[in-house]
Amino acid sequence: MSLLNQLFNRGVFGSKCKTCLNLAISRMKLLQNKRDLQLKHMRKEIAQFLQAGQEAIARIRVEHVIREQNIWAAYEILELFCEFVLARVPIIESQKECPTELREAIASIIFAAPRCSEVSDLLTIKNLFVTKYGKEFVLAASELRPDSGVNRAIIEKLSVSAPAPEARLRVLKEIAQEYNLDWDSSNTEAELGKKYEDLLAGSKQIVAETVLSQPPAEQSLPRPISNSAPSVTNTNSDQGSRHLQASSIAVENKVIESPIRNQNAATAIEAERETASQSSDDVLERARAAIATAERATAAARAAAELVNVKFGVLKLTEEKPSQRLDR
Repeated sequence: MSLLNQLFNRGVFGSKCKTCLNLAISRMKLLQNKRDLQLKHMRKEIAQFLQAGQEAIARIRVEHVIREQNIWAAYEILELFCEFVLARVPIIESQKECPTELREAIASIIFAAPRCSEVSDLLTIKNLFVTKYGKEFVLAASELRPDSGVNRAIIEKLSVSAPAPEARLRVLKEIAQEYNLDWDSSNTEAELGKKYEDLLAGSKQIVAETVLSQPPAEQSLPRPISNSAPSVTNTNSDQGSRHLQASSIAVENKVIESPIRNQNAATAIEAERETASQSSDDVLERARAAIATAERATAAARAAAELVNVKFGVLKLTEEKPSQRLDR
C-alpha cells in the first residue's frame, strides 16, 4: 500500500506542478504585456511634467515607474525559473531531496510567491513544495536564511525599499532623452543630492548644543613629584589624617543634627496641633455668637408682633363704640 501511495502521490504532484507552472508562465506573460503599456503611458506623463517645469511631481512619479520596471524584470526572471523547473519535474519527482541545480530556481519561486499577489499560481506551487520538502525548506527560502539559495536579482527587484536617488535621476534622464527634451537636470540633482537628517533619534543640532552647553569637567593638574621618598610618605600620611579628621567631624555633625531634626519635627507637629485647636475654638465661639444673635432677633420679632396685635385690638374697640351710640 505504501508503494502504491508513493506512486500515486508522485503522479499527483507531477501533474499539479506542471499545470500550475504552465498557468504561472502564461499569466506572467500577460502581466508583462499589460505593464509595458502602463509604463509607456507613465513615462509619457513624466515627460510632460518635465516639459512643463513640474519637476517635483516628476520626481515622485518616477518612483512608481522604477517599481513597475522592477516587477516586470522580476516576472521575466521568474518565468525563466518556472520553465526550468517545468522541464525537470520528473527529476523532482524521482528524488526525495531538492536537487542542487534546481535549488536556486525553487527557492526563488517560494520567496516570490507571497510578494507577487497577481500570480496566484505561485502560491499553489509553494504549497506543493511544502508537501514535497517540508516546512523548514520553505521557511528558509521565505525568510532569506543563510544558504537559502534565493536569487539576488529577485530579492532586489521585489524589495519594498524606496529607489536610490541615483536610479531616479538616471530614469529621468532616460525619459528626457527618449522624448528629446531640453531639460536642465541641475535642480533635480541638487534636490536628490540632499541628505535629510534622521529625526527619529533627535536633531543633531540640538544634541550638539546640549553637549556644548554642559560645563567642562574639572581637570586636576598633575602635581610635581619630588625625588625624596620621605616627603611623599609624609604628604600621604598628612592627607590620610586630614581625611580621617574630616570624616569623623562629618559623622559627629550627623549625630548632632539627627536629634535636632527630630526636635524640630516634634515642635512643628505640636504647633500644627495648637493652631488646629485654636481654629476649632474660634469656629465654636463664632457659632455660639450667631445663635445668640438669632435668638435675639426672634425675640424682637415676637415683641413686634405682640405690639401689632395690641394696636389692632385698640383700633377695633374705638370703631365699635361710635357705632353702638348711633344705634341707640
